Amino acid sequence: MKVIGHILLCIALCWQLSVFGQKTPNDSLLKKAALEVYNNPDKAITIGKKLLQTEKDINKTIKIYLMMSTAGIAKRNFDESLNYILKARELGQKTNDQKLRITVLISIALQFQQMELLSKSLESLDEADEHLRKLPEGLSFKYFETARSYALRGMIYKSQSNPEIALQEFLIAIQNFEKVKEKKQTYYNQSIIYYNIGRCYLALNQLNSADSAFKKSMEFASTIKAKSLEAFALKGLAEMNKQNHRNQMALELLTKAGNLSKDVGDLTLNEGIYKEMADNYLAMGRQNLYQIYNKKYFETRLKREQSELSSVDRAIDIHNMEARRRSREMVAHYNYYIGTVIVSGLLVFGLFFWRMFKTRQNNKKYQKEIQKLIRS
Repeated sequence: MKVIGHILLCIALCWQLSVFGQKTPNDSLLKKAALEVYNNPDKAITIGKKLLQTEKDINKTIKIYLMMSTAGIAKRNFDESLNYILKARELGQKTNDQKLRITVLISIALQFQQMELLSKSLESLDEADEHLRKLPEGLSFKYFETARSYALRGMIYKSQSNPEIALQEFLIAIQNFEKVKEKKQTYYNQSIIYYNIGRCYLALNQLNSADSAFKKSMEFASTIKAKSLEAFALKGLAEMNKQNHRNQMALELLTKAGNLSKDVGDLTLNEGIYKEMADNYLAMGRQNLYQIYNKKYFETRLKREQSELSSVDRAIDIHNMEARRRSREMVAHYNYYIGTVIVSGLLVFGLFFWRMFKTRQNNKKYQKEIQKLIRS
């Protein structure tokens, strides 16, 4: 089970846009949508659709699509999220805003990581890092996006069962977020990264460190009233209590997490909560409740897997389309090269034969002049 697939919400796209983007008449509405991304993603998407009806500026449109993509991930609708992020990428190729291009690239990497297309995710991250290196030091934007890049790489290492390396990446991400001047605007990110840090410590069986990380995650989430992030932190603490055989305490924490996640619709979060509740009831010998929550767990897991398969199929189609486009470009480039060689060859041979023709004409002329001189 992808216990923490939700984590790459960690990159709080909507907040990044409101902090570093240029102020617009629709800023208040976009900010309102950003506040709803983690608590009521459907509402955030509805607001985004209204904004798109009147927005004409390409950069502002990209920001709206990025926010809507984040909301799609929040409710585990990968297909919908992928649709929005691809529209943002298409427009991103037309903008001259270098910062916005970087944001789009990292957002695409986030999307692919969520879909477990890790090579595609790393490809997009590498491209974003090239652009980031060109930016001057001291920019909050550079620290923010650098932190996003490290956080995403940490997620990739973690999914490959390398918690030690993942921890290093997460800690560097935290360091960069702390350099951002607008401290409060990184709380979303820090909440989720600390949750991931807690998961890494759990994998390494360092329970005290995990407890500290989960509590930090919950503090950040509570400060910004991000229900889904707080629910994840509570679920992490519940897992620790389960490992310590405090099953009743774990169930109380999971119940709180379930109440917080009602409006979010995150299938992975609900799946994890149901799984943990089933495990705790089983440990307590309460078979009826175990069967109820185990059934909910499998039903939610099936929904999540169907959603992921749909989006992966679409991503594969898009990848094939890009491959065909690149193939056509290579063929066109090859044909252009061959054509250039042929034309150049014809010009060279033409020049050669022209010089031969001129030389023969000059030789005939000189022969006639010599004949005249001899006769005279």
